[in-house]
Amino acid sequence: MARYIVTGCAGFIGSNVSSKLLSQGQEVIGIDNLNNSYDIKLKEWRLNQLLEIPQFNFHLSDICDVDKLRIIFKSDVDGVINLAARAGVRASLINPWEYYETNVTGTLNLLELCREFGINKFVLASTSSLYGQTNDQPFSETQSTDYPLSPYAASKKAAETLCYTYHHLYDIDISVPRYFTVYGPAGRPDMAIFKFIQSIAEAVPVNLFGDGEQTRDFTYVDDIANGTILSLKPMGYQVINLGSDSPVSVNYCISLIEKHLDQLAHKIYLPSHTADVRHTWANVTKATESLGWFPKTTLNDGIRETVKWYIENQYWAKTITID
Repeated sequence: MARYIVTGCAGFIGSNVSSKLLSQGQEVIGIDNLNNSYDIKLKEWRLNQLLEIPQFNFHLSDICDVDKLRIIFKSDVDGVINLAARAGVRASLINPWEYYETNVTGTLNLLELCREFGINKFVLASTSSLYGQTNDQPFSETQSTDYPLSPYAASKKAAETLCYTYHHLYDIDISVPRYFTVYGPAGRPDMAIFKFIQSIAEAVPVNLFGDGEQTRDFTYVDDIANGTILSLKPMGYQVINLGSDSPVSVNYCISLIEKHLDQLAHKIYLPSHTADVRHTWANVTKATESLGWFPKTTLNDGIRETVKWYIENQYWAKTITID
């Protein structure tokens, strides 16, 4: 049995990664500060599912508090999966300092502790937002990430750079999966699919930035969690796209939600946001070749499962703040 530290364990992706590791018989030391970056009811719901599993050990802590982290790191662990982050493009324009502190300083703290305690495997969750607006589609890992459009993307670029430095200096084995528009049950309420489902289900207008014809490479959270766990293998230093490789328009995504809810959306079109990219599309050849990974969940199936979760939990999910 292996033991892994998973930061951001009450987050959307972090809780799914933790759950899958536990189901495989691994032990998880979960770290989360349960901040209020979005409605904490979701974080508490996810965490409560994990707390029922004996091999899960939770620490209420912040990755920016290196002294408290050092106490946790004194346990023997086989690797660190850093899923703690301030995420979201638009919110990063409001408080970029928090994004830099968590995403850069927090990552530096974890890397330093890996060096100090001889932990030789580190996984950094990164983002497709690094590819910006100028690269050809589909995005591949060799393309430039020198022109991020938001403080969020810039902070993740800095974190990736730190990871390479620690690999070079201290031979820490590091994988950097770049995620493409992750969605699924109990997803983040600041992201489009949760917002759309809640708004349509509760007969509230859906706010759309732009004409709705912008495309996203929506990727189901189970696929993302599987790819993240596969990236625990020895890789030296590698950046790997994890996406569906099947981009669709936001309007099409809404049409699937309408179908599975059997309700129509009332759309309100707003100006495009300057920090948003127009299109995302992942080239996942490297993930398939190096990890044996490929996305298994179609958008239709993923939306169906996400809507099902919302309906089953509607009595409290409808109260979640989405703005």
